[in-house]
Amino acid sequence: MTVKGTNKPPKKSIWKWLTVLGPGLTTGAADDDPSGIATYSQTGAQFGYGQLWTALYMLPFMTAVQEACARIGLVTGKGIAAVVKEHYSRPVLYGVVGLVVVANTINIGADIGAMAAAAQLLIPVPFVILTLVFTAGILLLEIFTNYKVYSRILKWLALALLSYPITVFIVHQDWGTVLKATVIPHVEFSFAFLFIITGVFGTTITPYMFFWEASQEVEEEKAKGLFRKGKPAISWLHIKAMRQDNTIGMIISEITTWCILLVGASVLHQSGVKDIKNAADAAKALEPLVHSFPNSGFLAKLIFSIGIIGLGLLAVPVLSGSAAYAVSEAFDWKASLNLKLRRAHGFYGVITIATLIGLIINFVGIDPVKALVYTAVLNGVAAVPLLFLIIKIAASEKIMDQYKSGWLSKTLLWFTFVTMGAAAVAMFFAI
Repeated sequence: MTVKGTNKPPKKSIWKWLTVLGPGLTTGAADDDPSGIATYSQTGAQFGYGQLWTALYMLPFMTAVQEACARIGLVTGKGIAAVVKEHYSRPVLYGVVGLVVVANTINIGADIGAMAAAAQLLIPVPFVILTLVFTAGILLLEIFTNYKVYSRILKWLALALLSYPITVFIVHQDWGTVLKATVIPHVEFSFAFLFIITGVFGTTITPYMFFWEASQEVEEEKAKGLFRKGKPAISWLHIKAMRQDNTIGMIISEITTWCILLVGASVLHQSGVKDIKNAADAAKALEPLVHSFPNSGFLAKLIFSIGIIGLGLLAVPVLSGSAAYAVSEAFDWKASLNLKLRRAHGFYGVITIATLIGLIINFVGIDPVKALVYTAVLNGVAAVPLLFLIIKIAASEKIMDQYKSGWLSKTLLWFTFVTMGAAAVAMFFAI
């Protein structure tokens, strides 16, 4: 088909381009979950512009890691745990599944607590009741609602994240200093600096994203009828489309990260708030956005709360779902968010148990906002051994055939592994 009067094919509309986007965009959006918002805000408040450079330098590595995970799912037609089960020993399989289940369950708990704390900024309801309401609501929607419809609704709530880019340009910035801090890395060899940078790495390049994007690529293949005799029939065109989707999702995610870091630095750090103790402190970062309105403090809390709650409702199913995919693949259970409860008891059982244990974690006495940062650090440590395995799988000709990692992918992946491992080790030595 050509445009009348020319030999050129018609230009793709924006809507056509958007239809290319799928698991990569969803994964990128889920990456800026409540744990991410809290960690980036705390980083900006504590160190000012000192870690602004991480958003720029993590982008190629985050993109490479998620591309490798998505490629594994796309080429094998299996989730990461299923691939590990087929090609590695049982101790390796159980170690991988155990890491992601433990990390995700703790992350679920922290996100539920953050949602309840954010809701308390708006309504005077006890924390316990709010955690129970959010937990019940998430489980009912995840088990009995079509996830694609559910996530589509929640993505509109996630638009509250746009408040951070807008605030960046409302607040007076010394753009020369900002540009320098973005491009030139600043490193301090102290426990506080290494602790929070491990958290930044961990909430950006995080285990649940590895498993989620791989499994969602498989779901997409099934939905598009790409399986032939039990195996996916793909070409380099499918790989190219996946890479476009993944790259766009990661770019959007890291732009948001940079904006949250910058708002934390220019609003909180500059006004003397260097330790975010609760949700109200974190919400203060958005006050410049609404400073000219009456009751600007409440409006800032409202925008912050909508973002935290919306992203929490989107992220918790991703966290419990990725854990359920891993366990189900390890034990050959049916696994899909598109299956009804009666056809996937084990899969939904893992989702329910992980979410309920996450709920219980909220009653051990840790402040919800602090719990988000601690969770990010845990993810930064847990990601290291999982990265090693992903690197080996993605580069294996036996597993990936012609779609194995090239030199650029291998270089970026190994650099990510070494950097995150070094940060985690340095943090422990700095204690």
